[in-house]
Amino acid sequence: MTINSRPTRKTQKKYSYAEAGVDREVRANSKTTLRVLRQTFKLYPYGRAVKLPYGYILPFGGKRYLDLEIEGVGTKVLVAQLANKYDTIGIDGVAMAVNDVIRSGANPLAIADNIHAQVSDPKLINELIKGIAKGAEEAKCIVPSGEIGDVAEIIMGVTERKGFDIIVACIGELEENKIIWGNNIEPSDAIIGLRSTGLHSNGITLARKVLFKQWGGKYDAFDVPDGFDKEIVFEVLEPTEIYAKPLRDLTKKMTIKGAVHITGDAYLKFDRLMLFSKRIGFEFDNFNPHPIFDLIQQTAIEVRGKISDAEMLKTFNMGWGFAVIVDRKNAEATIDCVEKTGVKAELIGHVTATGKIVARYKDKKIVLK
Repeated sequence: MTINSRPTRKTQKKYSYAEAGVDREVRANSKTTLRVLRQTFKLYPYGRAVKLPYGYILPFGGKRYLDLEIEGVGTKVLVAQLANKYDTIGIDGVAMAVNDVIRSGANPLAIADNIHAQVSDPKLINELIKGIAKGAEEAKCIVPSGEIGDVAEIIMGVTERKGFDIIVACIGELEENKIIWGNNIEPSDAIIGLRSTGLHSNGITLARKVLFKQWGGKYDAFDVPDGFDKEIVFEVLEPTEIYAKPLRDLTKKMTIKGAVHITGDAYLKFDRLMLFSKRIGFEFDNFNPHPIFDLIQQTAIEVRGKISDAEMLKTFNMGWGFAVIVDRKNAEATIDCVEKTGVKAELIGHVTATGKIVARYKDKKIVLK
């Protein structure tokens, strides 16, 4: 199919994240090579690294641990270039790293940023740094270091605008009694979803190629689709929610059995918890997708092909950017605690004994895994 072809509803050609350019199976196979890095663990001088569902934490004296994570914002930087707006993309960078750190129960302490640019234009860098500073303040992190590199031969921009990429690392600290182990999750436990602000920073490649004419989609960047109150490019650029404060408060008040940052692979990410708590599954029955998600799915039929409901749930957060798993008796207290921090929360599902990840969506039962 050429980039300008428009399949009709009758053809019902399917379109997926892999066809947009991100193949989750290839990516998963690539990640298996990471096991080679474990041979470096013997070099760590303060004890044995502790494996958790989404990574390792490092002992650091007594019963204290460090959690170090690094993340980027992917092709959302291309949308920022398209809009010529750069003051929020730094928030995304901070959010992606901080939200990964808090999954272990860690309190984020500090971040470091790495900006690689085609040209380190002062106006561009100033806007990026403003976003990083705002995100760091929200996460209650300091920014003691960073790097700016000019790499014109590596990074290209959108149209005449100069390209850039942004990576953020975050380090957090936690006590042993605050670790979210993920190993004692039981059937009937409650899954509490924390509301997202929109697309966040995952699935952007698929969204771009459906929504924007720049990449073969339907809309000009500054079009306002029916039912929306702002330009589509700004809808996509809505910065990622930072969940540090809700998690800080929750870990002080109750036991969290599992925590998931719902980013790449979306609801498939819960499968990592199934490796730590045996013979469990997950069933989700409460989705509240922002209008942008419906727009992507409906527009895809016009310009690319049908995106199935299962593909949407494997790619996008569909309204919930983070989730915690707690004993069912603590569900209401968990929701109340989160909402006191200004983040909306709801019961979005429960743990099962099926060994499967299932979504009840649009009056259908969808087995995701």
